[in-house]
Amino acid sequence: MALLEVIALTADDARAAAEGGADRLEVVADMAADGLTPDPRTVAEMRQVTSLPIRAMLRAAAGFRTSEAELDRLGRAAADLADAGADGFVLGFLDADDAIDARSASALAAALPDGLPWTFHRALDNAADPSAGWEVVRGLGCDTVLTAGSARGVSSGLDVLSGRAAEGPASARLLMAGGGLRREHVPVLAAAGIGAFHVGTAVRTGGSWDAPLDPALVAEWRALVASATS
Repeated sequence: MALLEVIALTADDARAAAEGGADRLEVVADMAADGLTPDPRTVAEMRQVTSLPIRAMLRAAAGFRTSEAELDRLGRAAADLADAGADGFVLGFLDADDAIDARSASALAAALPDGLPWTFHRALDNAADPSAGWEVVRGLGCDTVLTAGSARGVSSGLDVLSGRAAEGPASARLLMAGGGLRREHVPVLAAAGIGAFHVGTAVRTGGSWDAPLDPALVAEWRALVASATS
């Protein structure tokens, strides 16, 4: 089934995304740090204006490292975010060798309230060995892997994404393409079997995080995804 996930920072973003036909929100704070854990009050405000699924980022600082103390804080944050209306989460870590930190991801996933679903994010693209990392991530229990196929973005990762999707339907269903995603990428990835797509500045006026989320741009992307995956 086709899915368009949109990054939302505010309740106004959530309202605009819903108006444009988005299927799911990824809620973050501080895009200058590539997305950190949002305030539960922001999630609560979003829940008041939309019934769309909300996946909240669990990331305390820029980069992909974490610590025991940080994981404990993120686990408590997950409970607060779920109480505020989040019904899924986004997380992912690398260890000191830039391999997938499966232990930390599994520990935080186990602490999520009520076994809520979660996305492993683009830490995968920044792993020292993304191919080995993909094999690890597939076994962690997430239902979505947000990836561009390359740390440089989807334009550089198209072949990688297509190759992973070609491994079989289970792999294709895990993949959500995002990170520099452009309109011309969607038909190529859909033809490879990928049905989930993630956008941020592409649905903001002028492509800027400082600009409001534009429901008309969301609608254009939703129509593109529907057409490519039909």
